[in-house]
Amino acid sequence: MKRIPSPAWLMLLSLFLCGPVSADEPSLRVGRFSVDASPPVGSPLAYDPTIGVQTPLSCSGIVLLGSGEPIVLCAIDWIGVGNDGNREFRRALAKAAGTTPNRVAVHSLHQHDAPACDFTAAQLLAQHGVTKVRYDSHFSRQVIERAAEAVAQATADTTPVTHVGVGEGEIEKVASNRRVMGEDGKVKYVRYSATRNPVIRDAPVGTIDPMLKMISFWNGESAVAVLTYYATHPQSYYRTGLANPDFPGMARNARQAETGVPHTHFNGAGGNIGAGKWNDGSKENRQVLADRVAAGMKKAWEATKRTPIAAADIGWETESVQLPVGKHLQAEPLQKILEDTTAAGPVRQAAARNLVWLRRCEAGDWPIEIACLRIGKARVLHMPGELFVEYQLAAQKQRPDLFVAMAAYGDYAPGYIGTEIAYGQGGYETSERASRVAPQVEGVLSGAVNRLLAD
Repeated sequence: MKRIPSPAWLMLLSLFLCGPVSADEPSLRVGRFSVDASPPVGSPLAYDPTIGVQTPLSCSGIVLLGSGEPIVLCAIDWIGVGNDGNREFRRALAKAAGTTPNRVAVHSLHQHDAPACDFTAAQLLAQHGVTKVRYDSHFSRQVIERAAEAVAQATADTTPVTHVGVGEGEIEKVASNRRVMGEDGKVKYVRYSATRNPVIRDAPVGTIDPMLKMISFWNGESAVAVLTYYATHPQSYYRTGLANPDFPGMARNARQAETGVPHTHFNGAGGNIGAGKWNDGSKENRQVLADRVAAGMKKAWEATKRTPIAAADIGWETESVQLPVGKHLQAEPLQKILEDTTAAGPVRQAAARNLVWLRRCEAGDWPIEIACLRIGKARVLHMPGELFVEYQLAAQKQRPDLFVAMAAYGDYAPGYIGTEIAYGQGGYETSERASRVAPQVEGVLSGAVNRLLAD
């Protein structure tokens, strides 16, 4: 009489034939991408035409797979990517990764000897005969196309992730608050990135976040990708006509070469932070500042603590917000400046940027997206504009039980984003020239951050 196999034996036979069950395999995966984002000679940088490339600019990031639709994180060595520039960038990378645009974050590092991208403003300027001032949309679309191709390849060529690492390291003598306050509670001096006046340089550091945050992805004992976050304007000196990633990009490149692990760096909430206390604009200071940032990255690397990670530990949540437009933005005067053929190109360019943002806010159908990436006990907030460091510090204070990092300079359209009180204190950052939002912006953004960090 034939013996019929028991269910237990059938299960063992199935395991033998099919291999281990999927629950035992790392289900989280990461793909890495990087492309050159350097402009050609003659293409505009933020303020001048490109005459050459001193150090190549990069557009790099990662694709996370295994937890719902893919998540794409991208950072680029440009001064800013706003409006339709940001939207088209995210759409292209989303299509390449097989995901949706609201699961893609594109951030600039805000270097000044670097390009800007805003297809909406560029199109409006072109309609009024202004071209090759600040924007080169043809070049920008070429970079987006290259980045999308790299993302598609990264999505197809992934590495398993078994652990995530988090660490932080203090960066010394780089960041200082740009807004030096007087006894009357108003801004007495603006301490720009290169400050030659020793009286202004010698003022206290002020409110900063001195810590560089690092998140790393590991396959067993091998690191496969590193993300870093630090809040400061990235300028040592600029207006050279030579494209370069300045000192944060140099530090990133140095650590990547030293460790052999791809690094992607994000500028934190550095709208009111710069190196002015430690930098008089001397060219040799660029390497000094780069070395100090690299030293902080090394500290964070050495302080990294690794924990097992699974796809279930990854999450992505978004909040759509309508930022309040600055009351100083008025359509009729802006339109007159735009149409004034005797006005300088940069003046008309500024008017176009302001008018585009005003129209966008008035239409109300194109909100800013705030996103929060959950990686185990770590949270990364993805924010717009030149955000004040107080937003970053408040987020960390809200969740001291978590490892909270912030990437700002996402959608660049709003310009500087201060705290509510800052708009009554004077200074450049909250002036009508620099900020396109109203003081009530703090309540809107803080509310979104609070909701995203609630879980």
